[in-house]
Amino acid sequence: MASEKRIALYVRVSTSDQSTELQLRELNQFTQARGWTTIKVYEDKATGTNGNRPLLKQLLSDARQRKIDVVVIWKLDRLFRSLKDLISTLQEFTELGVDFISLKDNIDLTTSSGRLMMHMLGAFAEFEASLIKERVRAGLRNAKAKGKRLGRPKKEFWAILEMKHKGLSVKDISKRLGVHQATVYRVFAKTPKNGSLNSQ
Repeated sequence: MASEKRIALYVRVSTSDQSTELQLRELNQFTQARGWTTIKVYEDKATGTNGNRPLLKQLLSDARQRKIDVVVIWKLDRLFRSLKDLISTLQEFTELGVDFISLKDNIDLTTSSGRLMMHMLGAFAEFEASLIKERVRAGLRNAKAKGKRLGRPKKEFWAILEMKHKGLSVKDISKRLGVHQATVYRVFAKTPKNGSLNSQ
């Protein structure tokens, strides 16, 4: 029964002087209309690009331990840092049997139309990844044509680039890959936001 579902709410604001009151009020109204009871609220106060969000980590941990059935958020940018992050997290939720709802974005994976939307988002994520790779390759070709000497990119280069586009910080990338932060900074310097390599 719907009333037996274990509902988790995730809310986030960027700074400590902001309030999650509006998010919580609308989320509670939504869950009550569904006849659901919220078992836990996870609240972070950090920017969207900050990977160190303790309550988000707790939410994911609880989902993996099958402690919750549905995750409800106010808006996608409250939880996810990028399209790729969104897709990978929702895929994990699906594998865990955890449903997901984003109130303001009208995404409800408890419905067939919501699941269709998930598949469409996955296709867009793959398209975005292919565009990023093509822009980097174009940048390499352009730099080479201008006479810049380029060695064969190391495996870490592509890993750092991928994590950069996920929104991870230099410190997080350095820790995850086990490389020096200076290495990460060099890759960042060569790859502006548009994905092209710096030829200077």
